[in-house]
Amino acid sequence: MSEETLDGGNTVGAVRIDGIVHKRASPWTPTVHALLRHLEEAGFEGAPRPRGFDGQGREMLTYLPGETAAGRFPWPAWTFTDALLTQVGRWLRRLHDATAGFVPPADERWFTGRTMRPGDIIGHQDAAPYNAAVAGGDRLAGFFDWGTAGPSARDFDLAFSALWWVPLCPPDVAQGLGFHDPADRSRRLHLLLDAYGYERDRRAFGAAIVARARHQAGRMREMAAAGDRAAIGLLPVAGHIDRSAAEVEALPPAFFTR
Repeated sequence: MSEETLDGGNTVGAVRIDGIVHKRASPWTPTVHALLRHLEEAGFEGAPRPRGFDGQGREMLTYLPGETAAGRFPWPAWTFTDALLTQVGRWLRRLHDATAGFVPPADERWFTGRTMRPGDIIGHQDAAPYNAAVAGGDRLAGFFDWGTAGPSARDFDLAFSALWWVPLCPPDVAQGLGFHDPADRSRRLHLLLDAYGYERDRRAFGAAIVARARHQAGRMREMAAAGDRAAIGLLPVAGHIDRSAAEVEALPPAFFTR
Protein backbone atom coordinates (compact mmCIF):
# COMPACT_ATOMS: atom_id res chain seq x y z
CA MET A 1 0.00 0.00 0.00
CA SER A 2 1.36 3.42 -0.97
CA GLU A 3 1.42 6.33 1.47
CA GLU A 4 0.50 9.82 0.28
CA THR A 5 2.01 12.54 2.45
CA LEU A 6 -0.61 15.16 3.30
CA ASP A 7 -0.05 18.92 3.40
CA GLY A 8 0.54 20.66 6.71
CA GLY A 9 1.83 18.71 9.65
CA ASN A 10 3.76 21.36 11.55
CA THR A 11 3.47 19.24 14.67
CA VAL A 12 2.54 15.69 13.62
CA GLY A 13 2.84 14.64 9.98
CA ALA A 14 0.08 12.62 8.33
CA VAL A 15 -0.20 10.22 5.40
CA ARG A 16 -3.21 8.82 3.54
CA ILE A 17 -3.52 5.11 2.77
CA ASP A 18 -6.56 3.84 0.88
CA GLY A 19 -8.55 6.90 1.88
CA ILE A 20 -7.68 6.71 5.59
CA VAL A 21 -5.40 9.21 7.35
CA HIS A 22 -2.64 7.73 9.52
CA LYS A 23 -0.90 9.96 12.08
CA ARG A 24 1.49 9.41 14.94
CA ALA A 25 -0.56 8.94 18.09
CA SER A 26 -0.09 10.94 21.29
CA PRO A 27 -0.92 10.12 24.92
CA TRP A 28 -4.19 12.06 24.57
CA THR A 29 -5.27 10.43 21.30
CA PRO A 30 -7.67 7.91 22.96
CA THR A 31 -9.52 10.79 24.62
CA VAL A 32 -9.69 12.70 21.34
CA HIS A 33 -11.07 9.57 19.65
CA ALA A 34 -13.75 9.34 22.34
CA LEU A 35 -14.67 12.94 21.49
CA LEU A 36 -14.79 12.21 17.76
CA ARG A 37 -16.97 9.14 18.37
CA HIS A 38 -19.31 11.34 20.41
CA LEU A 39 -19.55 13.78 17.50
CA GLU A 40 -20.15 10.95 15.04
CA GLU A 41 -22.95 9.51 17.18
CA ALA A 42 -24.46 13.00 17.48
CA GLY A 43 -24.53 13.34 13.70
CA PHE A 44 -22.09 16.24 13.76
CA GLU A 45 -20.73 16.97 10.29
CA GLY A 46 -17.34 18.48 9.63
CA ALA A 47 -15.04 16.32 11.73
CA PRO A 48 -13.07 13.18 10.87
CA ARG A 49 -14.27 9.85 12.20
CA PRO A 50 -11.88 7.75 14.31
CA ARG A 51 -11.03 4.33 12.95
CA GLY A 52 -8.70 2.96 15.61
CA PHE A 53 -4.96 2.38 15.25
CA ASP A 54 -2.80 0.71 12.64
CA GLY A 55 -0.08 -1.90 13.10
CA GLN A 56 2.49 0.83 13.77
CA GLY A 57 0.37 2.33 16.53
CA ARG A 58 -0.63 5.32 14.43
CA GLU A 59 -4.15 6.69 14.81
CA MET A 60 -6.47 6.24 11.85
CA LEU A 61 -9.07 8.80 10.81
CA THR A 62 -11.38 9.31 7.87
CA TYR A 63 -10.23 11.86 5.34
CA LEU A 64 -11.98 15.23 4.97
CA PRO A 65 -11.94 15.96 1.23
CA GLY A 66 -11.31 19.50 0.06
CA GLU A 67 -8.76 22.21 -0.56
CA THR A 68 -6.55 23.34 2.30
CA ALA A 69 -4.53 26.46 3.07
CA ALA A 70 -1.76 24.56 4.84
CA GLY A 71 1.69 25.66 3.67
CA ARG A 72 0.32 28.13 1.09
CA PHE A 73 1.09 31.84 1.15
CA PRO A 74 -0.92 33.80 0.43
CA TRP A 75 -3.84 31.73 1.64
CA PRO A 76 -6.54 30.77 -0.90
CA ALA A 77 -9.09 33.45 -1.78
CA TRP A 78 -11.88 31.54 0.00
CA THR A 79 -10.19 32.25 3.32
CA PHE A 80 -11.47 35.82 3.27
CA THR A 81 -14.97 35.40 1.83
CA ASP A 82 -18.06 36.22 3.87
CA ALA A 83 -19.50 32.81 2.95
CA LEU A 84 -16.67 30.88 4.62
CA LEU A 85 -16.55 33.19 7.62
CA THR A 86 -20.24 32.62 8.23
CA GLN A 87 -19.86 28.86 7.90
CA VAL A 88 -16.98 28.87 10.39
CA GLY A 89 -19.10 30.70 12.96
CA ARG A 90 -21.96 28.24 12.55
CA TRP A 91 -19.61 25.26 12.66
CA LEU A 92 -18.06 26.45 15.92
CA ARG A 93 -21.48 26.96 17.51
CA ARG A 94 -22.60 23.47 16.50
CA LEU A 95 -19.37 22.01 17.87
CA HIS A 96 -19.65 23.81 21.19
CA ASP A 97 -23.30 22.87 21.61
CA ALA A 98 -22.55 19.24 20.72
CA THR A 99 -19.67 18.92 23.18
CA ALA A 100 -21.20 20.77 26.14
CA GLY A 101 -22.65 17.46 27.32
CA PHE A 102 -19.68 15.28 26.41
CA VAL A 103 -18.68 12.87 29.17
CA PRO A 104 -14.96 12.13 28.81
CA PRO A 105 -13.55 8.68 29.59
CA ALA A 106 -12.37 7.91 33.11
CA ASP A 107 -8.74 8.21 32.01
CA GLU A 108 -9.39 11.59 30.37
CA ARG A 109 -6.23 13.22 29.03
CA TRP A 110 -5.90 16.25 26.76
CA PHE A 111 -3.00 18.07 25.11
CA THR A 112 -3.44 21.03 27.48
CA GLY A 113 -3.43 18.87 30.61
CA ARG A 114 -6.78 20.31 31.66
CA THR A 115 -9.79 18.17 32.58
CA MET A 116 -13.39 19.03 31.80
CA ARG A 117 -15.14 21.23 34.36
CA PRO A 118 -18.79 22.28 34.74
CA GLY A 119 -19.66 24.82 32.06
CA ASP A 120 -16.86 23.76 29.71
CA ILE A 121 -17.23 22.74 26.12
CA ILE A 122 -14.65 20.83 24.10
CA GLY A 123 -13.15 23.16 21.53
CA HIS A 124 -11.07 22.29 18.51
CA GLN A 125 -8.66 24.99 19.81
CA ASP A 126 -7.02 25.49 16.40
CA ALA A 127 -9.92 25.97 13.97
CA ALA A 128 -7.91 28.25 11.70
CA PRO A 129 -7.72 28.36 7.88
CA TYR A 130 -4.67 26.09 7.81
CA ASN A 131 -6.74 23.31 9.41
CA ALA A 132 -9.84 23.77 7.25
CA ALA A 133 -10.97 21.58 4.35
CA VAL A 134 -13.01 23.50 1.76
CA ALA A 135 -14.93 21.75 -1.00
CA GLY A 136 -15.77 23.43 -4.30
CA GLY A 137 -14.17 26.69 -3.26
CA ASP A 138 -17.09 27.80 -1.12
CA ARG A 139 -18.22 25.02 1.25
CA LEU A 140 -16.58 24.28 4.58
CA ALA A 141 -16.17 20.51 4.70
CA GLY A 142 -14.81 20.73 8.24
CA PHE A 143 -11.62 20.93 10.26
CA PHE A 144 -8.91 18.34 10.69
CA ASP A 145 -5.96 18.12 13.14
CA TRP A 146 -7.83 17.57 16.41
CA GLY A 147 -4.73 16.77 18.46
CA THR A 148 -4.93 19.96 20.52
CA ALA A 149 -8.69 19.76 21.13
CA GLY A 150 -9.69 20.09 24.74
CA PRO A 151 -11.97 21.58 27.37
CA SER A 152 -12.32 25.33 27.74
CA ALA A 153 -14.81 28.16 27.87
CA ARG A 154 -16.56 28.89 24.58
CA ASP A 155 -14.82 32.26 24.17
CA PHE A 156 -11.38 30.68 24.50
CA ASP A 157 -11.92 28.55 21.40
CA LEU A 158 -13.90 31.13 19.42
CA ALA A 159 -11.29 33.84 20.07
CA PHE A 160 -8.48 31.93 18.36
CA SER A 161 -10.60 31.32 15.28
CA ALA A 162 -11.51 35.02 15.15
CA LEU A 163 -7.83 35.91 15.27
CA TRP A 164 -7.07 34.11 11.99
CA TRP A 165 -10.38 34.22 10.11
CA VAL A 166 -11.19 37.94 10.51
CA PRO A 167 -8.08 38.27 10.61
CA LEU A 168 -6.93 40.36 13.57
CA CYS A 169 -3.19 40.06 13.09
CA PRO A 170 -0.97 43.10 12.27
CA PRO A 171 -1.52 44.54 8.78
CA ASP A 172 1.85 43.37 7.43
CA VAL A 173 1.14 39.81 8.54
CA ALA A 174 -2.40 39.96 7.16
CA GLN A 175 -1.12 41.18 3.80
CA GLY A 176 1.29 38.27 3.63
CA LEU A 177 -1.69 35.97 4.15
CA GLY A 178 -3.61 37.70 1.36
CA PHE A 179 -5.92 40.03 3.32
CA HIS A 180 -5.67 43.66 2.20
CA ASP A 181 -8.65 45.46 3.75
CA PRO A 182 -7.99 46.25 7.44
CA ALA A 183 -10.91 48.70 7.46
CA ASP A 184 -13.26 45.73 6.97
CA ARG A 185 -12.14 43.82 10.05
CA SER A 186 -14.82 45.11 12.43
CA ARG A 187 -17.60 44.13 10.03
CA ARG A 188 -16.04 40.70 9.55
CA LEU A 189 -15.71 40.14 13.29
CA HIS A 190 -19.39 40.89 13.81
CA LEU A 191 -20.29 38.65 10.87
CA LEU A 192 -18.47 35.78 12.57
CA LEU A 193 -20.08 36.48 15.95
CA ASP A 194 -23.54 36.82 14.41
CA ALA A 195 -23.11 33.47 12.65
CA TYR A 196 -22.08 31.92 15.97
CA GLY A 197 -25.11 33.45 17.69
CA TYR A 198 -22.91 35.31 20.15
CA GLU A 199 -25.04 37.09 22.77
CA ARG A 200 -22.47 38.21 25.32
CA ASP A 201 -20.67 41.55 25.65
CA ARG A 202 -18.65 42.00 22.46
CA ARG A 203 -16.26 44.47 24.06
CA ALA A 204 -15.40 41.75 26.57
CA PHE A 205 -14.84 39.39 23.66
CA GLY A 206 -12.08 41.73 22.46
CA ALA A 207 -10.34 41.17 25.80
CA ALA A 208 -10.83 37.43 25.36
CA ILE A 209 -9.01 37.55 22.02
CA VAL A 210 -6.07 39.34 23.65
CA ALA A 211 -5.94 36.85 26.52
CA ARG A 212 -6.15 33.83 24.22
CA ALA A 213 -3.44 35.17 21.91
CA ARG A 214 -1.04 35.81 24.76
CA HIS A 215 -1.79 32.43 26.28
CA GLN A 216 -1.10 30.77 22.93
CA ALA A 217 2.18 32.58 22.35
CA GLY A 218 3.31 31.90 25.90
CA ARG A 219 2.49 28.21 25.65
CA MET A 220 4.42 27.90 22.39
CA ARG A 221 7.48 29.51 23.99
CA GLU A 222 7.24 27.23 27.03
CA MET A 223 7.19 24.17 24.79
CA ALA A 224 10.10 25.49 22.73
CA ALA A 225 12.12 26.14 25.88
CA ALA A 226 11.46 22.53 26.92
CA GLY A 227 12.98 21.36 23.64
CA ASP A 228 9.85 20.60 21.60
CA ARG A 229 11.12 20.70 18.00
CA ALA A 230 7.74 21.61 16.49
CA ALA A 231 7.33 24.51 18.93
CA ILE A 232 10.85 25.73 18.18
CA GLY A 233 9.93 25.85 14.50
CA LEU A 234 6.80 27.84 15.34
CA LEU A 235 8.54 30.53 17.41
CA PRO A 236 8.13 33.11 14.60
CA VAL A 237 4.39 32.41 14.69
CA ALA A 238 4.42 33.03 18.46
CA GLY A 239 5.90 36.44 17.69
CA HIS A 240 3.10 37.16 15.20
CA ILE A 241 0.50 36.12 17.77
CA ASP A 242 2.02 38.39 20.41
CA ARG A 243 1.89 41.29 17.96
CA SER A 244 -1.71 40.39 17.19
CA ALA A 245 -2.59 40.67 20.88
CA ALA A 246 -1.10 44.17 20.99
CA GLU A 247 -2.95 45.05 17.75
CA VAL A 248 -6.32 43.96 19.16
CA GLU A 249 -5.67 45.62 22.52
CA ALA A 250 -5.11 48.95 20.75
CA LEU A 251 -8.39 48.85 18.82
CA PRO A 252 -11.02 51.42 19.90
CA PRO A 253 -14.09 50.21 21.82
CA ALA A 254 -16.28 51.06 18.80
CA PHE A 255 -14.55 48.26 16.87
CA PHE A 256 -16.31 45.72 19.09
CA THR A 257 -19.71 47.43 19.27
CA ARG A 258 -22.36 48.34 16.69
